[in-house]
Amino acid sequence: MEQWDLVVAGAGPAGAAAALAALRARPGAAVLLLDRADFPRDKVCGDGLAPHAVDVLAGLGVDPTEGYPEVRDLRVDVVGGAEARGRLPARSYVVPRRVLDARLVEAAQSAGARLVRHRVRSVRTTGEGVVVDDRWRAPVVVGADGASSAVARACGVAPSSRLALAVRGYVPATGAAQRLRLVPRRAVPAYAWEFPVGDGSANTGYGEALPPGGLRRAQLADRLAELLPDAVPGELTGHLLPLSSGRARLGPGPVLLAGDAAGLVNPLSGEGIYYAVESGRLAGEVAVSGVADPGTAYAARLRARLGPHLRATALAASLAARPGVLRAGVRAAARDERAFADLVELALGRGRLTPRLVGGLLLP
Repeated sequence: MEQWDLVVAGAGPAGAAAALAALRARPGAAVLLLDRADFPRDKVCGDGLAPHAVDVLAGLGVDPTEGYPEVRDLRVDVVGGAEARGRLPARSYVVPRRVLDARLVEAAQSAGARLVRHRVRSVRTTGEGVVVDDRWRAPVVVGADGASSAVARACGVAPSSRLALAVRGYVPATGAAQRLRLVPRRAVPAYAWEFPVGDGSANTGYGEALPPGGLRRAQLADRLAELLPDAVPGELTGHLLPLSSGRARLGPGPVLLAGDAAGLVNPLSGEGIYYAVESGRLAGEVAVSGVADPGTAYAARLRARLGPHLRATALAASLAARPGVLRAGVRAAARDERAFADLVELALGRGRLTPRLVGGLLLP
């Protein structure tokens, strides 16, 4: 059985960030990245790379945005009336996941990680460490293998109870601004988007929380056509999103969950890449730190970094399911550029419900 200092299941943004962080914290560490796919590979996503995600990756020595222009204009509107327009902070991009993930994996390999194509099926803890599929052993394993994480299942972590289904495709861009259309619906708002990549194409799609009876992809395609009739792709692919309920799926011990595997998707906006690279970074650093209980140390660091924000997004999403509240919040952002910045930070970064946003809910 092969012995490693760290095994990472899943080589998407969370897993690649974990490998990079571990190797920066302990140069020369033996880090194994496992993924069921070859790279480059596609992944259903809005492709938006917000400033915080860019900053985390820069701290890990990676700039995956080469060749892609900044896309800073944002238009947000609520079906039924209310629209806000503004500028995103610098370093906002739309980078297709086929490109982004391949660049991050390449950076991890250049830093010293070894990539092996393999689908993880079993993880068990022994007195000598964590064993993955009876082939690899390490003191710590990071599970970054997505919404249906095999690592989480193997460790008895309950699946996320709040799921959304999103579909997306690519069309010729109809404008230079990122566009987000919000629809008050059920427990959290649904949303359609159109994000120009900068090469003449745009990533467009629609996402909605799963009701008890489930959803069909055709239903989502129809709703996308209603909301963005000029931006309907000929081909749509779908993906499950584990929406954050305000707390990540974490526990003590030597197995750490990051990104979608930890249930880290913003329920207000569907943003997940920043959470993925941030949680991956923290997991990688803790994994090679030598602490006695990596799981507890990682949970504490993640709570300190994202805890108040996750609770704020869960509350905001619950409030925004009410049509009047959602429209009032967007109107507040339209009236005050500082409130617009607060809304963007809540949706794409580490923001909270500020007095400006909350006060705006009370105005007609």
